[in-house]
Amino acid sequence: MRRAGSRRRISSPTKGRPTIGREGITLVQKTNCMHRFVLVALLVGMPLMAAELQVDHVTVAGRDLGAMRRAFEAAGLVDEYGGPHANHATEMALASFPDGSYLELIAIQPQADPAAVAANQWHGCLEGDGGPCGWAVRPADLTAEASRLRAAGVSVTAVMKSGRRRPDGVQLEWETAQVGRGNGNFFPFLIHDFTPRERRAYPSGKPTTTAFSGIVRVVLAVKDLDAAIAQYQQAYGLAAPQRQDDAGFGAKLAWFAGTPVILAAPAGPQSWLAERLRRFGETPCAFVLGGAPAGQAGSKWFGKPVSWLAPDVLGWRLGVE
Repeated sequence: MRRAGSRRRISSPTKGRPTIGREGITLVQKTNCMHRFVLVALLVGMPLMAAELQVDHVTVAGRDLGAMRRAFEAAGLVDEYGGPHANHATEMALASFPDGSYLELIAIQPQADPAAVAANQWHGCLEGDGGPCGWAVRPADLTAEASRLRAAGVSVTAVMKSGRRRPDGVQLEWETAQVGRGNGNFFPFLIHDFTPRERRAYPSGKPTTTAFSGIVRVVLAVKDLDAAIAQYQQAYGLAAPQRQDDAGFGAKLAWFAGTPVILAAPAGPQSWLAERLRRFGETPCAFVLGGAPAGQAGSKWFGKPVSWLAPDVLGWRLGVE
């Protein structure tokens, strides 16, 4: 029995527990966000494997980074220099967005090793100013996702470590695995950071622009639409896509709802898309940003207007929906 006048000792709820710093809070917030995404996926009937198709970044390739950046700026877009890669072949700049995704401009280093350039899997797009050439996703567990894809009959390479040093001297380190043929040409390659991911996406500590929310569509040029649909369904367990034709874009389209993936097959053998496939093979042919369309919409895809940002200036297709 407690003696009269004595006080009950109340232990502090934080006593004996580690405190959570700012980085820990950020991690908890990101974990909660992923849990919410999974819950929404379950509620709407989206396959959980589609959760792995959230864009980390997309890549646009060319010979001269300075020229690419000037065209980017002339089209009304903002980027910042990210530094040379450790492969002795390429350097990059990037435009980053509030949702964490970013668009990478990649080109040949001024003093690049010719052998390293020739060995780069994007060398055709680099040397041919090919524009869109690849994309990446950042799964919650790279090893588990690689195993799942292999079990689905999709080839995945061994993990390779890479990195680059930012102009401010900050070293970035990550690892990647290629999925299917090429390096993010058709299926996205997988990436996992060893250093904080924010340092890779936001060199200045914040998005380069808030005019656009992020990268919402990756448009993949494919030779055979039905075959490409079957491959994505095999890899990610996706339901049948929605389809439409866009005569202005010169393509037959298929979009997997709940994902950023739009497959685009040429409307005819003389279309720009057919010529692109002959030159560069099956690669991304356009990217679409989230945000209010600028000016008159050039297309309407699956109920949403899409305007194209100065394709004659950029030399490739970047849309806004």
